[in-house]
Amino acid sequence: MRFRITNSFIFSLSITLLTVQLTYAQDIANVKKVVDGDTLLLTHGEYVRLIGVDTPETKHPQKPVEYFEKEAFQFTKGMVERRRSGLNMTTPGETDTIVSLAYVYLLDGSFLNAEIIKQGYGFAYNKYPFKYMEEFRRYEREARENRRGLWKE
Repeated sequence: MRFRITNSFIFSLSITLLTVQLTYAQDIANVKKVVDGDTLLLTHGEYVRLIGVDTPETKHPQKPVEYFEKEAFQFTKGMVERRRSGLNMTTPGETDTIVSLAYVYLLDGSFLNAEIIKQGYGFAYNKYPFKYMEEFRRYEREARENRRGLWKE
């Protein structure tokens, strides 16, 4: 049996893809600025903190600048800026003061929260339980063992 591509098939496929794209469009956001290694400011004014990630502080009002903060900031900035088309956010509806908490997936499929920890630019934040806690702990352990990022020296 041979499969023939017809104009009606192509039209149906296009409509299906458009529907899928519109369904997920509400989750797409663009980053205006990286505040620090684990906090983003979106173009519509919302601040987003990455769930399960703690990077060295750059701009905490009650803490001094911490070791490796510039590198963590630059890593996050590089991850987001290389993908100017935006990011896909999965927010469980929780907030931390005025900041939304989110798992951030770049449009190329990269999981920003996990990449920061895997590459050694941040720690798994263990104060509160979250969906990927065990995976993030494992990523941090592997980054330490392989002397990535914070643990190079």
